[in-house]
This record gives sequence, C-alpha cells and structure tokens, in this order.
Amino acid sequence: MSTNDIFTKTLNIWYLNNKRDLPWRKTKDPYIIWLSEIILQQTKVSQGTTYFLKFRNKYPNVNSLAKASEEEILKLWQGLGYYSRARNLHRTAIHIAKNYKGVFPDNYLDLFKLYGVGDYTASAIASICFNEPTATVDGNVFRVLSRKFGIYTPIDSTVGFKEFKNLAQILLDKNSPGDHNQALMEFGALICTPKNPKCNDCPFSENCYGKKFLAIEKLPQKSKKIKIRKRFFNYLVFRNQSNLTLIQQRNGNDIWKNLYEFPLIESKAEIDFKYLVDDETFQLLLLHKGYHITKYNAKPILHKLTHQHLYCTFWIIDTNLDKSKATDWGNLNKFAVPTLIQNFIDNYKKSDYFL
Repeated sequence: MSTNDIFTKTLNIWYLNNKRDLPWRKTKDPYIIWLSEIILQQTKVSQGTTYFLKFRNKYPNVNSLAKASEEEILKLWQGLGYYSRARNLHRTAIHIAKNYKGVFPDNYLDLFKLYGVGDYTASAIASICFNEPTATVDGNVFRVLSRKFGIYTPIDSTVGFKEFKNLAQILLDKNSPGDHNQALMEFGALICTPKNPKCNDCPFSENCYGKKFLAIEKLPQKSKKIKIRKRFFNYLVFRNQSNLTLIQQRNGNDIWKNLYEFPLIESKAEIDFKYLVDDETFQLLLLHKGYHITKYNAKPILHKLTHQHLYCTFWIIDTNLDKSKATDWGNLNKFAVPTLIQNFIDNYKKSDYFL
C-alpha cells in the first residue's frame, strides 16, 4: 500500500469514528448542502449551524428561497457578516428556480457557474451529492496538507492553489469522494487546528513534517500580508420627543450593501463638534437650526472587518424631524442592519439616553 493510500485510509477511519453529528450531513439534497456551504464560508460551525437551521426552516427548498425578498434574506442573515454571500444566495436561488426549474446542476462545471459558487463549493456539492470525484480545497485542507507533507508554496498564489488541489485530488478516495472531502475538512477543524493543534490525538503525528521539523506554526505559508484600511464613521442618531429617528439604506459596492444604518458622515480622521455641524450631510438633514448634540461614546468604537478597521462615533442629535421620512425606534428591529448598528441600538435602548 502506497503512502498516499495509507493517508487516505487512515483519514477515513478517523472520520468514521470522530465526525460530528451536523444537520446537513443527514442528506444529499444539493439545496441543503449548498445552503450549508454558503453559510459556513468564513464562519465557524457553532455559529453557522444556528443560521443554517433558521434558513432551512423558513426556506425548505430553493423555490421558497427564490420567492423571498432580498430584505427578508438580509434580515435573517443579520449578524453573520460577509453579506455578499446572502445576496449571491438569493440571486442563485432565483436563477435555479427560473432557469433550472428548481433543480440544481448535477456536476462540478455547471455548479461552478452559479453566483457565489467557487471551486470549493462546487467540489463539495458535486462530491457529496453526486459522487463526482473532485477534491475540495479550503483553509482546513491547506493547513492539513501543508503540515503533513511539508509544502511551503504560498496558499494565496495561483501556483500554490494548483499544487494543493492536485495533491488533494491524488489523495481523494474515488469510491467515496464526498465522505473523504468532509473527512479532510473535519480533521482540520477538530485536530489540525490553526493554533494549538491536537498533535497527541493525530493519527499522522509520527510521519508529520510539521511536527518532525517544528514547522507547525510556519505552515501554511502566505505570500501577501493583508493591508488594513482605516475608516472613520460618524453616525448621526437623530431623535425627537415622539420617539422617532432617521435610518437609511446603504448602496454602492461598499461594505454592508443594502443594509440599513443611521445617516453617516465618513471622515479621514476622528472629528470634533465643529467639523460635524459644518458638514453638508448634517446640514441637509436638519429641518431648522434648533438642535442639541451629545457625543454618545467618548472614544471611537473599533469594529474590525477582514480588510478594514472602522472607528465609529455615534452622535445623538435632538431636533425636530420630518415625520414622513422618520422611523419609530420600536420599528428598527424590522430592518436588516450591520452588527455594529444592532449592538448600538441594543445598548442605547438600555441607556439613560433613550427617551
């Protein structure tokens, strides 16, 4: 038996004895597998499972998901982050309902053409649902293979992806590709973790390059350092004696597209009161010159995204509002908002500021 065959057999035995009981593992319905894979992208299983169950219960099939509005999808997705996934989820559901009569493609190539579906998701659906022998490559797979076989090629390079994809394809159990792909990802999630891997519980520890050469913390390698962009958000939290406020929908191709927030002034640095009241956005929102401003948080709230750090200040503005454009504070929970805004609303309602 070759080294590769031993690896595959050992992995599959480990999976048989250690796999988690997860709701999407009870079926081979491509809709359910697709839904779980989209939700679990860049999301921990513990958090993703809750959202998966909410979506599955409310939208049990692709046709019901296609009939939902984007706002309904975004509201149910709220708090999960990376909202482009939710928009692509909806867009793909509409596409399949309309052009495929509600039936998912049954092969990797056609699955790969769907909105928001890349190599990993297409491989996962094709192998799990249709037994197509195509290997999945995600962060878990990169980590396990780089450490086990001593691969230093950067995973964020085209050459690196091809190398790992090729190795994963060689190791793939062609008789049971779906289980094998899940086994490799599960092993990375439970044993060969990013930090403090459970080497004592690893069936490959005796022949692991990373352990033998003390390279576990060095692998996998990346060639690019993420550049963090700093942004300064100033939210205008208007209110009046009738318990009304203003809220608006984000648009364009920026973060949180189509989600709601309080009127925003973005600045290049932290601003003071004078900068705020002189800003054109602030002036346009005022009905008249009568207002009172209070700075809600003394220091900006740091909200970290993958490539951005947001420094956020909330300004409480007491003034008269145009009732035709205003929203009652009690109705804010109907809108899909970023986690940052939801946290503010929850804390604000418990504070002395709330009327």
